[in-house]
Amino acid sequence: MTGRARIGLVGGSGVYDLAELTGLEERRLETPFGAPSDAYFVGELRGVPVAFLSRHARGHRLSPTEINYRANVCGFKILGCDALLSASACGSLREEHAPRHAVIPDQFIDRTRHRDDTFFGGGVVAHAGFADPVCPAISKELAEAARSSGLTVHRGGTYVCMEGPQFSTRAESSLYRSWGADVIGMTNLTEARLCREAEICYASLALVTDYDCWREHSADVSVEVIVAILGENAAAARRTLSAAVARVAPERGCGCRDAMRDAIITDRGAIPESARERLRPIAGRYL
Repeated sequence: MTGRARIGLVGGSGVYDLAELTGLEERRLETPFGAPSDAYFVGELRGVPVAFLSRHARGHRLSPTEINYRANVCGFKILGCDALLSASACGSLREEHAPRHAVIPDQFIDRTRHRDDTFFGGGVVAHAGFADPVCPAISKELAEAARSSGLTVHRGGTYVCMEGPQFSTRAESSLYRSWGADVIGMTNLTEARLCREAEICYASLALVTDYDCWREHSADVSVEVIVAILGENAAAARRTLSAAVARVAPERGCGCRDAMRDAIITDRGAIPESARERLRPIAGRYL
């Protein structure tokens, strides 16, 4: 290993492994927040230490709501990751974001309602700044890596994170377009929230598979439509993640890795020992 912090890689729909990893080791973790989606694969990618996790588990066994996002992010933190690059499928809310294009979102709208999306609570109150929810430094490198991998890339834009597992109604799809949103998916916002609390730089490669259901002159989104494009997008995601890890600098000057410095407002003397133990992997240096 090189001595630098690991880069975490999350594979979404269609991306369940990274064949280029060398020195491969499978690590199955238990965290204070439960079990992650699957085992992590740690090794090196282009000489950079990385840890890879299949978001939905190998075989795609977990729906977006069933994913234990807290355990996934905590596991990356335990493994020494200070950056997380995410690849996921999404639907387009804009004519110009065509299937097989990539969007690197810099904003999110939260439409989830059934998932745990904070490490805090249970005796510890913390308010993380989230105005700019992704890391600008690694987002830039992810966009350049995607371009070098042959993708048409749209850098910036708003990702609507819906609960799922059902797709949008036509009325919802039209509403999100009226808000100026660019793409819609079911996973990335929750990861971004938790990465901010874990002080992990986060960036997302959102790969377009369809036009959702707002586009009257095209077929509505369906599993058949998505699966037909997933294979191509998955290959592009692997190329992009491989190219991106070599571009991410150890020193980034973004502030993500000190995001919680002043966020915990609970009197330290009032924090229960059980909460300290639970939060040790995430915020131990502040407790």
